[in-house]
Amino acid sequence: MKIKILAFGIAREICGARSFEMDIPEDSDSGLLLAHLGEQYPQLRQLAACHLAINETYSHENTPIKAGDTIAILPPVSGG
Repeated sequence: MKIKILAFGIAREICGARSFEMDIPEDSDSGLLLAHLGEQYPQLRQLAACHLAINETYSHENTPIKAGDTIAILPPVSGG
């Protein structure tokens, strides 16, 4: 199934794009997607924390993903 990925901050630099589409298996959840993204973009695994939001809602590790969902990769936030 196709989903849309939005990458922010350092995740955008790691993925090489602000947004892109990805095909994932039908029974995927946020944990499997994060693992898949880590395989495709190994530098994401090096971040202190990386979270996903599904359709503008923070996800838990096993949040189901449906075709057409928009997933945001949210890297750690720093500031001063």
